[in-house]
Amino acid sequence: MSNGSLGTFLFDEVQTVLLDWRARYNIILGVARGLLYLHHDSRLRIIHRDLKASNILLDNDMNPKIFDFGMTRTFGGDESVSITKRVVGT
Repeated sequence: MSNGSLGTFLFDEVQTVLLDWRARYNIILGVARGLLYLHHDSRLRIIHRDLKASNILLDNDMNPKIFDFGMTRTFGGDESVSITKRVVGT
């Protein structure tokens, strides 16, 4: 993605572009919509389990894209609860 990850964008000392409140709000809204889709609206319920700033990419228009689904947990359409004893993610 042209603007890199949100983590690099927010925490890179060299970065000179600041996010105004409208851009921040749009990024938060985009991530929330993405999670809503993954959790409720997709055919399979997908739990990311490693959501962090470095796993959110920003495109040319600063639209967020959730990526790195290596630790995901999927549920069937009729499943809503899962019990796990292993902690994953960061």
